[in-house]
Amino acid sequence: MPVLRRSCLAAAALAAIFMLFSCSQTSQRTAANEATAKAAEPSSPSGPITAKTAYWEMYKSAYKWAPDIVLLRLEPKDIPGLAAGGGKAAVWQATFASPTQHAFRVFTDAVAAQPPDIYKGVTIGNSVTWAGVTREVMPIAMADVNADSDAAYSTAATDGEAWLKKNPEKKLSHFQLGNGYSFSAPVWYVMWGEKKAGYAAYVNATTGKIVKK
Repeated sequence: MPVLRRSCLAAAALAAIFMLFSCSQTSQRTAANEATAKAAEPSSPSGPITAKTAYWEMYKSAYKWAPDIVLLRLEPKDIPGLAAGGGKAAVWQATFASPTQHAFRVFTDAVAAQPPDIYKGVTIGNSVTWAGVTREVMPIAMADVNADSDAAYSTAATDGEAWLKKNPEKKLSHFQLGNGYSFSAPVWYVMWGEKKAGYAAYVNATTGKIVKK
């Protein structure tokens, strides 16, 4: 075989090897970059979460709707098949209002989907006309909310421990964060059973202590 031909074949072989090596290195770098990016992504919660965790997810969407939003209510939704308990829930709803738009919207954050009504992540309700702040429904400043939903639940359950032991069949019927003129700070309203035959507690969201109304 002529020397020139052998040299050409050798050069071609080296070029092929170099290309394979280069592709292999690029593939490895791409895989490593994808793995790093995936690891850096915030992981979605797989179980029930507290109110404040859900709130911030809904707040980001609400702020895009109206930068002057105020929070009026924050509460969990009891959805069959989606875990909840101890002040945590798989689905939370926040009612945000815009003074300039004279409207409010209900935002929902769910950690899992339950077709056909519940979608994973944040969903936004329709805009509804809002007459403004009243003495019974006042804005909630989240900076004043030190006691998260799990802590508020624990405080209320401890306060009503004797009643709950006597009435184990009574289930949690109301649980929400609100604010009104009767209170010095936002409060968690927690109730088991019904108003006529149940136990209810107000927990100061700032101090985390029971409020005697």
